[in-house]
Amino acid sequence: MTSRKIFSAIGELFTTFGSAVAASRAVQMGRKPRADDLRKLGMDPAVFNRIGRF
Repeated sequence: MTSRKIFSAIGELFTTFGSAVAASRAVQMGRKPRADDLRKLGMDPAVFNRIGRF
């Protein structure tokens, strides 16, 4: 594995982690997470919007 691929993988890891934190904070505050953050986490924003509260 080249160093460029390693740094790319590390960058992607930080991006994914940042999206997870942003989405979880939005949900904790009772807000809808950004669609971009949900897509980075592999979730469909349209489906996520249909989730109701318990």
